[in-house]
Amino acid sequence: MLKYIDLFLLAVALPVFILTGLPVLGWAGAAVGWCGQRVIQALVEARASRTEDTKGFFQLMAGSIIGRSWFLVISIMVVGLIEQEAGLSAALLSAVLFTTYLVITLVTRESPEAADRT
Repeated sequence: MLKYIDLFLLAVALPVFILTGLPVLGWAGAAVGWCGQRVIQALVEARASRTEDTKGFFQLMAGSIIGRSWFLVISIMVVGLIEQEAGLSAALLSAVLFTTYLVITLVTRESPEAADRT
């Protein structure tokens, strides 16, 4: 359940944007970028879990990280080109989402010792 806290924060951010007068376009840009990269991540991880080739696995995962980053950055840039304030709010929201996702991933990650025991 914790691995979806970033999506919960994204949903909570919409009323915050509306109530504080922040550009909803910024929220929408961050939402498209963040949800899009999460979909790409799920698809690539599903494919990577089916591969037997270690090199192919790491190539898929490395390509996924780069591609997902670019997808998010481009969505923020497009919003910023439309409206600077919206681009800034999209970038800040994306930074909060990324930080939350990273922390939760590190905290809930199974240690190598525990993996060896299974």
